[in-house]
Amino acid sequence: MDGTLLTSIAAAERVWGAWAHRQGLDPVAFLPTMHGQRAIDTIRRLELPGLDPEIEAANITKAEIEDVEGVVAIAGAAEFLAALPDDRWAIVTSASKQLAQRRLEAAGLAIPRVIVTGEDVAIGKPDPQCFLLGAKRLGFRAANCLVFEDVEAGVKAGRAAGADVMVVTAAGHGLDLPDIQTMDNYTNIVPVVSAEGLLSIKPMCQPQFGTSARPVP
Repeated sequence: MDGTLLTSIAAAERVWGAWAHRQGLDPVAFLPTMHGQRAIDTIRRLELPGLDPEIEAANITKAEIEDVEGVVAIAGAAEFLAALPDDRWAIVTSASKQLAQRRLEAAGLAIPRVIVTGEDVAIGKPDPQCFLLGAKRLGFRAANCLVFEDVEAGVKAGRAAGADVMVVTAAGHGLDLPDIQTMDNYTNIVPVVSAEGLLSIKPMCQPQFGTSARPVP
């Protein structure tokens, strides 16, 4: 969701930057490390003495819910989602359900029938269980899904689940990973359902690429 369907970097970094400053951390060094992962996992990884990760994560989530200034949809995302069959796509996010709904509403994006949040899994990205659960709820194997991601933890989670991964570069995270496919935004692609019911992604005004069916979590 964040960085793949909508842009929330400014809001997230305001909240996390203030938190990092209170903990005596260097925000410039810290902020690039927290994108795409559950708040509680980020805080636990720091092993800061005297902090309760659950309490800190809850406070950060509350602050993020209250701050949605600058949260906007990535170009073409709303139209792309509207063109997808309702039962063939899901959101898999490290955010909480309440935060996910708040940001989707702020960005003017649809809330899907299937949504997997950080609260639904015991271990967050880069562990693959979030994508495995998303595929299961859609009724497909993860190997028959295409994952849209923007950060390394998400790419690793998608690949570990057995899915193909498309990296959305609008957030500008500058991933340096082998064999990644990228796209800037959704303005030049459309979903296409064949007569047999197979879903694929087609570049606008160009020959269709890809041959496999891809429900899209």
